[in-house]
Amino acid sequence: MKDHAALADIFNRDEERVSWHDDTLWFVREKRDKVSKDIEDWEQLRNAASQIKDNVLSALDRYLIQFEKNALKNGVIVHWAADALEHNRIVLSLLKKAEVKSMVKSKSMLTEECHLNEFLIENGIEVIDTDLGERIVQLANEAPSHIVLPCIHKKKEEIGEIFHEFLGTPKGLSDPQQLTEAARQDLREKFLTRKAALTGVNFAIAETGEFVVCTNEGNADMGAHLADIHIASMGFEKIIPERKHLGVFLRLLARSATGQPITTYSSHFKRPLKNKEIHIVIVDNGRTIQLGREDFRNSLKCIRCGACMNTCPVYRRSGGHSYHTAIAGPIGSILAPNLDMEKYKDLPFASTLCGSCTNVCPVKIDIHQQLYKWRQVIVQSGYTDTSKTIAMKGMAFTLSSSRIFDFAGKSMRLTLKYIPFAINNQLNPWYKNREMPEVPKESFKKWYHQNRKNGN
Repeated sequence: MKDHAALADIFNRDEERVSWHDDTLWFVREKRDKVSKDIEDWEQLRNAASQIKDNVLSALDRYLIQFEKNALKNGVIVHWAADALEHNRIVLSLLKKAEVKSMVKSKSMLTEECHLNEFLIENGIEVIDTDLGERIVQLANEAPSHIVLPCIHKKKEEIGEIFHEFLGTPKGLSDPQQLTEAARQDLREKFLTRKAALTGVNFAIAETGEFVVCTNEGNADMGAHLADIHIASMGFEKIIPERKHLGVFLRLLARSATGQPITTYSSHFKRPLKNKEIHIVIVDNGRTIQLGREDFRNSLKCIRCGACMNTCPVYRRSGGHSYHTAIAGPIGSILAPNLDMEKYKDLPFASTLCGSCTNVCPVKIDIHQQLYKWRQVIVQSGYTDTSKTIAMKGMAFTLSSSRIFDFAGKSMRLTLKYIPFAINNQLNPWYKNREMPEVPKESFKKWYHQNRKNGN
């Protein structure tokens, strides 16, 4: 399987796409900055959210039991899944019991993580994604490239071609309003005729046993209310203690995600309507392991806003698919190695460690520091490439001796001056996307000693 660097190289071949992908995500980042400044206590909100999540992670067992007790009291059926396969099997069993052959689904990154769509299709169940972005990438047979903006990598003209092929729209149609209307008309029939709907969970409230789903399109509401059976898939870290805490997280979520003051729909699901069922599947899938990793447990605070992706210079110019995991970007690069360190060993290195992701995180996850720590764990575990391991050992040896370091510096300056092609070639990955600096006349060490001696 190709790693991040190879996949990013494919994305970068289309320079025009890279530029508008970069610009569009930075525009969203700027919207986030603007609306956050409208709230005087923005930093206090971030601190409060972080502290609430700290409390949750320190007493997760108690809050999960409290949530289950109250949910059962409300008439919601609770299921527990140790991993992705168990989650998928539970969902399949519920659909088979209800004799459902086709299901509508709203956005759920947990189901992407569990590869639920593929599993259900293999078992004869049709899955129809109803979030517009998710529907577009589903028709294109692609995975979402962003957790909030699933088809951000697609141009409107490409979406028009997809809709022409699958929805019968006129060829060449690329007007966003008309394409959205075509999708709405197509999905309306799906909502009205499907007996089962699946949603994700943004927040689950231990105090009341209810859960909240946030959308801008209302598709989660329509699917859940028209269906006979509503299945909600939830990672166990989505718990918050009390309903009043929603006021903190809802103010942070939409502003951080898309620069909106509030999500259009914040839908509460507490108890099933008459003759209907609500099932919630609470999933571990490696979260317990992450909880036990002291350096990385704070990543479980994530509320899936995507702010770290919108600001990350690497993500913006490499595309979400280059991360080859359900959740891309900086936060995905922390979560993925926990699931499979060898498979995702490249992702923590797909970062400049600039810290911009940490600066915008609404729950103050130390993202760039965790990326750096993952690098150390991966190297110590022996998962780095042999060439990189040799290079790093060579660098460590060079830096361990001032004489060797001075000799290496002098040799490099002579190489750059007299035989630059030894470095300036396409076989050197570092050089491929960089311009070599002007060759310095002397080392900094020599310059420093001369100037200090002269009293400058």
